[in-house]
Amino acid sequence: MALKSGVSFIRFKRLSHGIRLLSTHTRPEISQNGGKNADFPGVKAPYVTEMKLLNEHSYDPIPIYRVIDNNGEVIERTEEPRIDNETLLNMYKTMVQLNQMDKILYESQRQGRISFYMTNYGEEGIHVGSAAALLPQDMVFAQYRELGVLLYRGMTVTEIINQCYGNHEDPGKGRQMPVHYGSKQRNIATLSSPLATQMPQAVGAAYAFKRAPNNERCVICYFGDGAASEGDAHAAFNFAATLQCPIILFCRNNGYAISTPTSEQYRGDGIAARGPALGLHTIRVDGTDALAVYRAVERAREIAIQNKPVLIEAMSYRVGHHSTSDDSSAYRPVEEIQKWTQEENPVQKLKLYIEGKGLWNSDTEKQFAKEARDIVLRTMQQAEKKKKPHWKEMLEDVYYDMPPHLQKQMNQMEKHLKKYKEHYPLDQFQSE
Repeated sequence: MALKSGVSFIRFKRLSHGIRLLSTHTRPEISQNGGKNADFPGVKAPYVTEMKLLNEHSYDPIPIYRVIDNNGEVIERTEEPRIDNETLLNMYKTMVQLNQMDKILYESQRQGRISFYMTNYGEEGIHVGSAAALLPQDMVFAQYRELGVLLYRGMTVTEIINQCYGNHEDPGKGRQMPVHYGSKQRNIATLSSPLATQMPQAVGAAYAFKRAPNNERCVICYFGDGAASEGDAHAAFNFAATLQCPIILFCRNNGYAISTPTSEQYRGDGIAARGPALGLHTIRVDGTDALAVYRAVERAREIAIQNKPVLIEAMSYRVGHHSTSDDSSAYRPVEEIQKWTQEENPVQKLKLYIEGKGLWNSDTEKQFAKEARDIVLRTMQQAEKKKKPHWKEMLEDVYYDMPPHLQKQMNQMEKHLKKYKEHYPLDQFQSE
């Protein structure tokens, strides 16, 4: 990447895959001061006698890596990933299943059957592309819009819907809001709402992996462009770099942090530009291209397990509302949404790609879409009939021995329910 002015530059290193990874190097030319270089503890750089100020326009933008075009055609054959047919079909089926879940569970919230939901439209390629390139032992720290990652990792429709409905089969026992999933057996840390809090935690987990003997695991941490503005994000970037942790810091830059567009969130060249400055290997990728995301994460994982942290910025567009608490028509034009739905649809791109390989057709599409829809409807009907966790669960399962103040609350609640039980739907909750 060419530097227009200044004393240092960021360049692209050509890799065997064709993915170009950003790294930092000092400018090799002799300085204006007779070849003399500074040797400060904080930085080593050439001296110059001409003062130049750098800003976001001093550098060319970091390019966006892609593999297929909008018609599902491979642009450069040498860049086509070697993915077996079964995996390709699993990637696409996960997208279809995700779309059906989003449609039905969003409507479920609108009907008052669950309290909250977030759709994933426009980011399906990020989910399946990244999940397919990871190994099962890798640890996932998600934000709240990575349901496709969880589905691809094997979380069942039943597990997901039980969590959204907060019934007694929900591993979180109804304590979390809907869409706050987790799965210990699949190495998925439980989601939490506050932005970026998972980022330093993910770096800490990666550091623990690094300290383990013969480590072959890495951590992937997903976050959005809005979360990247939080202080926790900057701390995580710096810790990952200075501690040299086996982590992939994966930014979903979808254009909006709730109602705040990226144009109001940051100056400069997106999130990726922060990577080389902080000592992170960096890739920017087309997030609507599942194959490009696969290649990027595949390469990033190879680097990360060598204890070299990687930052990936996946450029995408959040087609749906931020959540069921949002109306995006208030802050963006309908034409903008239609453009990204019709022209840059990650599901359509992968569908055209596998159709070109003879793996998919309109008949299989109709059949699988119906099956995906049916399983969601059937599971949802079953989930809402299941009882809620026992009310005592809100006070239990935190301390090994319940402290006196919680025991006092438990006793007060028991007395209250015994006296006024006719005013509470106790039959809808699990009994002891």
